[in-house]
Amino acid sequence: MFKDSLFDPAGPVSAATRDLFFDSVGLMLIVVAPVFLLVGFVLWRYRAGTGAAYKPHWAGSRAVEIGIWFMPVVIVVALWFIVWNRTHALDPYKPIASGLPPLVVQAVALDWQWLFIYPDENVAAVNRLVFPVGRPLTIELTSDTVMNSLSIPALGGQIYAMAGMETQLNLLADRPGVYDGRNTMFSGDGFSAQTFAAEAVDVSGFQSFLAQARASGDALDAAGFETLSTPTIAGPVRLYSTVEPKLFHTIMAAHGSMPEMAPAANHAEHAP
Repeated sequence: MFKDSLFDPAGPVSAATRDLFFDSVGLMLIVVAPVFLLVGFVLWRYRAGTGAAYKPHWAGSRAVEIGIWFMPVVIVVALWFIVWNRTHALDPYKPIASGLPPLVVQAVALDWQWLFIYPDENVAAVNRLVFPVGRPLTIELTSDTVMNSLSIPALGGQIYAMAGMETQLNLLADRPGVYDGRNTMFSGDGFSAQTFAAEAVDVSGFQSFLAQARASGDALDAAGFETLSTPTIAGPVRLYSTVEPKLFHTIMAAHGSMPEMAPAANHAEHAP
């Protein structure tokens, strides 16, 4: 039921997000649960035919007033402290500590597809993201169209992709699997079909993916990208054996990006 969701985490980011969710809900239930219990008690106590005394005029109780206001204030302060600290700890730009170097993947949002470029391996894939399990994954994002939002719920995090800007999302999968990824921001007719498979595989599986891409024989140059960027709904998975150098930054520059701006200076709003 909760496969590929926040409640079935496959990595440390999603696990921390799930724990924050339950901790926040638990704190709020301290106030919410008594309200529902008292509503039920009042309905039962003053139901028709009981003859229960109704006394609307009574002097205020300072103890009740303090209790009514004190606990919510304490809970709000506690929520502020917990959410502030733990949300900042889940900053999508924050690298994940590991003894392995991160795999860098450049993601480009299209209408209505996702292009994933592997700059160090010089290959690319459309609607398919493959990465090694147990190794940090750094996704650098931009858009060749309107604003999109990339999300892989089982791994945690959400980050916007915007034309002419670079954002970043750091994730890690701690178990193998194929997880759902998608654009979570409405972007037109093909929005509902703008999905991709996020595949966490072992090292041999990742090398097999790279070999498969290199054997495809399709080159992603400027002309190939122009064809790819044509609006497409429910497009097939495609692999590219080579990628034009710095294609990701060329796409950004086409939308007026400033080359001297560091990615950290272009932070977009995000949700853990």
